[in-house]
Amino acid sequence: MGAMFRSEEMSMVQLLIQPEAAYQSVAELGELGIAQFRDLNTDINMFQRKYTSEIRRCEEMERKIGYIRREIVKDSVAIPDMPEVIPRTPNSREIIDLEAQLEKTENEIVELSENNNALLQNFMELTELKHVLEKTQVFFSDKSNVQNLEATGGEAANDGKPLGFVAGVISRERIIGFERMLWRVSRGNIFLRQATLEESLVDPKTGDSVHKIVFVAFFQGEQLKARVKKVCAGYHASLYPCPNEYNEREEMLRGVRTRIEDLKMVLGQTQDQRQRVLLNVAKEVPNWEIIVKKVKAIYHTLNMFNVDVSKKCLFGEAWVPTAGLQDVKTALVNGSAAVGSAVPSFLNIIATDEDPPTYNKTNKFTRGFQNLIESYGIATYREANPALYTIITFPFLFAIMFGDLGHGLILFLLGMWMVLWEKTLDKNKEEIWQLFFGGRYIILLMGIFSMYTGFVYNDVFSKGMNIFGSAWSVNYNTSTVMTNKELQLNPTTDYSETVYWYGLDPLWMLATNKIIFLNSFKMKLSIIFGVVHMIFGVCMSLVNHNHFNRRVNILLEFIPQMMFLVLLFAYMCFMMFFKWIMYSAVTDEDHLKPGCAPSVLIMFINMMLFKNQEPLDTCKEFMFEGQDTLQVIFIVLGLICIPWLLLAKPFYIMFKRKGKSTEHGSEVAHQSSSSNHHDDEPMSEIFIHQAIHTIEYILSTISHTASYLRLWALSLAHAQLSEVLYNMVFTIGLRNDSYVGAIMIWLVFWPWSVLTIGILVGMEGLSAFLHTLRLHWVEFMSKFYEGLGYAFKPFSFKAILEEEEAD
Repeated sequence: MGAMFRSEEMSMVQLLIQPEAAYQSVAELGELGIAQFRDLNTDINMFQRKYTSEIRRCEEMERKIGYIRREIVKDSVAIPDMPEVIPRTPNSREIIDLEAQLEKTENEIVELSENNNALLQNFMELTELKHVLEKTQVFFSDKSNVQNLEATGGEAANDGKPLGFVAGVISRERIIGFERMLWRVSRGNIFLRQATLEESLVDPKTGDSVHKIVFVAFFQGEQLKARVKKVCAGYHASLYPCPNEYNEREEMLRGVRTRIEDLKMVLGQTQDQRQRVLLNVAKEVPNWEIIVKKVKAIYHTLNMFNVDVSKKCLFGEAWVPTAGLQDVKTALVNGSAAVGSAVPSFLNIIATDEDPPTYNKTNKFTRGFQNLIESYGIATYREANPALYTIITFPFLFAIMFGDLGHGLILFLLGMWMVLWEKTLDKNKEEIWQLFFGGRYIILLMGIFSMYTGFVYNDVFSKGMNIFGSAWSVNYNTSTVMTNKELQLNPTTDYSETVYWYGLDPLWMLATNKIIFLNSFKMKLSIIFGVVHMIFGVCMSLVNHNHFNRRVNILLEFIPQMMFLVLLFAYMCFMMFFKWIMYSAVTDEDHLKPGCAPSVLIMFINMMLFKNQEPLDTCKEFMFEGQDTLQVIFIVLGLICIPWLLLAKPFYIMFKRKGKSTEHGSEVAHQSSSSNHHDDEPMSEIFIHQAIHTIEYILSTISHTASYLRLWALSLAHAQLSEVLYNMVFTIGLRNDSYVGAIMIWLVFWPWSVLTIGILVGMEGLSAFLHTLRLHWVEFMSKFYEGLGYAFKPFSFKAILEEEEAD
């Protein structure tokens, strides 16, 4: 409990480490993860620090590992997940060996990649040449080339001279522009034939599939030939030699096919060799990444150390939990022993005026609740931690709004699923899922508490349960019951005066005035729990005053705050309980019967306004004798608390400053003031601050009490929405008594269950969660929680690796 009640006590320590032992000592501290180092070289550029060259070596190793990982992923080779057992930090010799191994592996993969790309490029060129030779066969067998050329507007060959031609392959996307450009540069004196390749080719540079077209351009003259080649170069068309004679083309085609088969075999062998290399490397990549990250983090931390004038010692400063000082000393001893250093390292505790960081020890159960508190603000050093109490109050207030045994069971099963399979589910590192998964224990407790309040409300998917038998009885005869749509039960004769064993009597779930009864019950319940919650928050301020030795604040702040809250609002809660106990339908005294029960709200308003209300005949205005006098006393005392809060503390500080010396007066002012430290402020600022604090507390006490009515509003809305969904959807299957009704029930169950989970559990659950969060942040924590601290971020390999994995 001590670990959660308030943050750990911290100490500022100075580390004196020999340079040869610095690396290993910091590595030991990184394994512990309990030291937050301070940067002692803030005035030195990062590129001018001692270990910058080592950091660059680590970045070069990271680059090589990144290249190796990309090549492995490119070949679809599986890379193992991060090992559960993190490899130890290597020494200096092992780092050099790792560098050499990475250099060798990178060079080998680069060589294999270059060879493979060259072979693929050659294979693609031979494949294109094969298609050119195959597709152009029909072009050269066509005897109408001259006529086609003339048809385009060009001039036919003269004197029987043959046409020249260029054959090649071009991307399908460029063929339209390519054809138009040829027509323009030749003024229609080029005849273009083309054929689409049925199969796509693989680009060796990008690995993407590309669709290409074989073309042959016929022309006359060397001048046109030069123009055609320039256009082909501009459109990135690949040109290939193509003989004029049929026999030469056939012989060339056979040779190309033979070379392609040989190349396929070489490509297969090269790919097998590449696969073997990548498979062997893939097993080591996660360990390499962890080792390099750890080494780089060590050198970054060493750059925060200062070097003495003689350069024989490194000085470092760090915040360390006081309870872990011995562990730090042991880590320094182990670091020196690992390198065989004869000079030991030293640890000195130093005094500082700097505020220590806040460090709350958590486990996987308490981490979620601590995150809720720290989302509002990090606790001031050593102040009371609300997370301990939030473990109970948060799911309980949620359950008041979400109370349904069935819906609570769904939440419970969801939370239990995430808890039981947490190791498997934690591997999903998506940000939204991790946010949801981190609150799995919150969801589990919300489900348990919602089942409890659902049992109290006697509500299961909007239906009641008659487990212990109702205390009400129907004394009408059968004909009266069958002929009347509504009958009223008299509590004097129809009620057995036996309280239902647990929760609400099931007969209320059938009553037509159920909403009126639940409205009154849940409204009073929300006010009672709200006032208790706020009183507890004010009591927590007493814990802080006592711990920080500000005991004068108990008299100047805590007592008037508590009196104002108790004398007014706790008294209102007392009247609710008194009304429930004293007024009954079976009493013989007329002024104690239900008809004479006064409205607590009206009575409280009259109390605040000093008004009287004429009671009904046989009734009394007040619940007990002397209540009017007691209420006047409470009002007067409550009003006295306002100037008490407003003036007592500033006047106390002013008198102490006047009566003592400046040094001693500052010390007293520091002890008596709040943790916002007003000891150096002028008195005018203190008066203004106290006035703001007083106005805020008085007004917030009223507004926060009203704010807890959201418990009543959401609970009522959730119950009514559940009932409407049941009556409008599920009852469709219950209207037919035949076998058709069973089919209808099966059919309507699915939309009803989807709407229940999606709206009532999902959306309503999120709404209740947010309202509960607001009640804790604003109504509860504002009474005592400052949240002006900063988080303890130790140098920890585990934290660094988890953060990298999340990114």
